[in-house]
Amino acid sequence: MFRSQESGVIDPLAEVVMLLQPGARFSKVVLGSGPWAVRRTVAGEPFYCVVLDGACRLEVDGHAAIELQPGDFVLIPAARGVAMSSLEPPPADVGMQPRALGDGRFRIGRQDGPIDLRILSGHASFGSPDAALLVSLLPQLVHVRGEQRLATLVQLVGEETREQRPAREVVLARLLEVLLIEALRSTAGTSASPGLVRGLADARLAAAIRAMHERPAQPWTVAALAKESALSRSAFFERFGRAVGTTPMEYLLAWRMASAKDLLRRDAGSVAEIAERVGYSSASTFSVAFSRHVGMSPAQYAKAHRAVARPLALTSRRPL
Repeated sequence: MFRSQESGVIDPLAEVVMLLQPGARFSKVVLGSGPWAVRRTVAGEPFYCVVLDGACRLEVDGHAAIELQPGDFVLIPAARGVAMSSLEPPPADVGMQPRALGDGRFRIGRQDGPIDLRILSGHASFGSPDAALLVSLLPQLVHVRGEQRLATLVQLVGEETREQRPAREVVLARLLEVLLIEALRSTAGTSASPGLVRGLADARLAAAIRAMHERPAQPWTVAALAKESALSRSAFFERFGRAVGTTPMEYLLAWRMASAKDLLRRDAGSVAEIAERVGYSSASTFSVAFSRHVGMSPAQYAKAHRAVARPLALTSRRPL
């Protein structure tokens, strides 16, 4: 449980990011010139991009195209299809691949003459075996404009990825954690799809979300959570679904299961003790809910996923 040292208040966003165990996998500087377009299909990997100079267009499956400007930062916690192109329309039959220049730099479009775009983009990795569940609590797309802190953090990630400095892996792991939290909490000037970050940006809903994280063992109902938010039951239910993208009880279940998995991996108590800590009146009730949600019993999950020390060796790999 992550609690702010200053206020003593539970921080749901920090809890989710810490359980995700983000790490650096790959980053590159792309230099663009003239008309160009490129598309990548990736298997749910976290993707980020910051525009250092110039402008370009980004299209993510399921979302409207975005025109990115200098200083813009985009985070996609689970990218599938990602397409990027110049603002100048490329030829219809264009099929380009960035050309490696060395030192983590690539060029796309015209291969000579001045450049009109410079971006830093990359992929992260989530070390948690429960990453899919945790990512489901986050927005599908975060677009931040005008946040220099993010540009600085991404630049540091890029430098650490390319340099073989002492304690490089430790620094990368910490930078990625900070980068994710900074991106997700930058609600001012942010365009984020429904998810935890939008729920926390709403002061009324944030009270209920923090209550769920702080007291998961409490027998919560929609009415009780609405009371935490000082809203009527119907107003709370509608407002929560619009902001977070799921119902209050579905969110509570997802967080209870994520917490239970973490406790089981860390061997932090018996099944009965963990059941009580995450809000179930008996081990049998918890086992039934866990098995339905996860596909195996708590005991089977604990045996298969006993936590080992978090690996420090984070490998930076270039895409094929």
